[in-house]
Amino acid sequence: MMKRRGFIRRFIFVTSFLSALSVAIVSMTLFIWQQTDEGRLPAKTAVVLHAINNNLVSLDINIRPPKIVTGESGSPSLLREDITIPVQGGSQIPARIYRPSGDGPHPIVIYYHGGAFLEGFGDLDTHNNIIRSLASRTNSIVIAPSYRVAPEYVFPTATEDSYSTLLWAQDNAASLKGDPSKISVAGDSAGGNLATVVSMMSRDRNGPSIASQVLLYPLTTFQDIPLASREAYDSGYYLLSRSVMYKARDSYTPDEWMWNHSYTSPLQADNLEDLPPALIVTAEFDPLRDEGEQYATRLHEAGVPVKATRYRGVMHGFVSFYEVMQSGRDGLQEASVFLRQVNNETLRIRDEYALQVKEPPKGFDKVRDHTEAFAIAAYLLGKSGADFLIVE
Repeated sequence: MMKRRGFIRRFIFVTSFLSALSVAIVSMTLFIWQQTDEGRLPAKTAVVLHAINNNLVSLDINIRPPKIVTGESGSPSLLREDITIPVQGGSQIPARIYRPSGDGPHPIVIYYHGGAFLEGFGDLDTHNNIIRSLASRTNSIVIAPSYRVAPEYVFPTATEDSYSTLLWAQDNAASLKGDPSKISVAGDSAGGNLATVVSMMSRDRNGPSIASQVLLYPLTTFQDIPLASREAYDSGYYLLSRSVMYKARDSYTPDEWMWNHSYTSPLQADNLEDLPPALIVTAEFDPLRDEGEQYATRLHEAGVPVKATRYRGVMHGFVSFYEVMQSGRDGLQEASVFLRQVNNETLRIRDEYALQVKEPPKGFDKVRDHTEAFAIAAYLLGKSGADFLIVE
C-alpha cells in the first residue's frame, strides 16, 4: 500500500511538473513571437502572423483548435449563387452572390476582393467569409465580381469590370429582390481602391447613385510619395511587402502615366467632390495605413461625409481573420453597422473630422484573445514541433 501511494505521488509530481513546463514553454514562445522591431504585438496578432509567415497555415487562417473559434450564430439563411456577369468587349466574368431569403427588396452591396490586382493573390474563395458575413450582418444582397487581373489584364480592365458589375446590379436589382436605390460599394486593399474608383466613375459617367463606400485598408496611390507606414511595415511580415506593391504596380499599371490617373491613384485625384459617404478602416501595422488615412482627409476636405478608424495592434488584412481575431470582428462589425445605418437612413457623421483610434481588445475580450492565442500557440507547437521556437 505504501509503495502504491508513493507511486501515485511521484506520478502526480511528474505530471504536474511536465504540465508546468509545457505552460512555461508555450508562454515563453508566445512572448518571443510578440517582439518585433516595430514594437510589441498583441498576442493574437503575433500568433496569427507567425503561423502565416512560417507557412503553418494558408492565408485563410484555418487554425481551429477545439472550442477556440466559433462561427456566427443566429445568422439568417442566405442563398448563394455563382453566376457570370457581362463586361466590356463581350466578355463574361465570374461573380458570387449571397442574398437573404424573403421578398425584399433588400439593400445591395458590391464587394471587390483584395489581392494586389494580381493573379494568385486573392479571389472570391479567399474572401468568401467576408462576403458571406456582410450579407448576413446587413441583411443585404452582396455581389462579388471576380474582376480580371494582371499580368494578363492591365489597367483599366479591373476598373471597367468593376463598373460593369455596378451597372449589372442596378439593371438586375428587381430579379434579385434588391433595392436599386440602396447600392453600396465595398472592398479591401486593392478592392478598396476599386470601390472608391467605381464611385468616381459612376459620378463622372452619370451612372447609378451609390449610397456609400466602405474601404478596408485601401490602396489609394501608385505614386512614389513619402509615407511613413510604407517605410516602417513593408518587410512583408505584416502580410504586404514592398516587393509585392512594386510587382502590382509594374504588372497592373505598366506605363507610368497610369500611376497618375485618378482611377488608379484616387489620393491624387483633382476632384473628390460629390462622392458617397465613406467609411475607411486602417490597420496600425500596415504599409497602406497612411495613404488610407490621407485619403479620408482629402474626402473630408472635398465635402464628403467620412468616418475613418485606425485599429491598433493589427496588420494588413486583419478583417479577413475575424473568426480568430477580436479586432477583426470589431472591424467587420463597424463596417456592417455603417452599412445598416446607410440603408436605414440613420447615418450621422459629424461635420468636424477626426481619425478615430480603436485600441486593442481590453478587459474580457483581451483575456479571451490572450487565452485563445495561448491555445493556438500550443496547438501549433504540438503540431509542428520545436522548430517553431526559432525566430528568423
